Amino acid sequence: MSETPSPTHSHASTAAPLGPAPQAEPCPQALALLETRRSLPLRALVEPGPSPAELDRMLAIAARVPDHGRLVPWRFIVLEGPARAVAGDRLDALYAVQSPGLPEEKAHMWRDYLLRAPVTVVVVSRPDPAAKVPRLNQVLSAGAACMNLVLAAGAMGFAALWLLKWPGRDPQAAALLGVGPGEEVAGFIHLGRPAARAEDRPRPSLDQVVTRWQP
Repeated sequence: MSETPSPTHSHASTAAPLGPAPQAEPCPQALALLETRRSLPLRALVEPGPSPAELDRMLAIAARVPDHGRLVPWRFIVLEGPARAVAGDRLDALYAVQSPGLPEEKAHMWRDYLLRAPVTVVVVSRPDPAAKVPRLNQVLSAGAACMNLVLAAGAMGFAALWLLKWPGRDPQAAALLGVGPGEEVAGFIHLGRPAARAEDRPRPSLDQVVTRWQP
């Protein structure tokens, strides 16, 4: 297992000078992506998955999130190829120990789970308790990295599903995947080609979720 990298701290006292503002232009394609984004079920994420170069581009985009204090309070663990089955087998073994009397049909459930999508990225939240930046801000930055990865996948013609099941919630299971002390899983981002068109679901109307403060 590789050593867990420590958060990078870069407390710059002065900000770089701002250059002239670029001419802002609407981007209809980006707006259309945001307005129609929809998660597909895991079974609808199929091969081929992203190439190494495509995945690196997605991860670079995922890293471009608000990060107060430049703490980099998140990192990525990539599960791909044969490693998915190995990780799944280890999770199944742990799950069997934690779940006495587990039915035979569930003996390989986590192996099957990790093999469904061509690639899974585990987004790890690693807040720095010594930083002045509140922990919540740091955790939210990890959530933003999850969402950026989902959007990047969609923009590149892939589909993504953000889940957080038992392997991400259980500390022992997460440790099998390389999650270290003081870290938590923010999400499993499953990536693949869309095998079906995602039907939209009802969304809240703005009057249900928006208020405008008045003095």
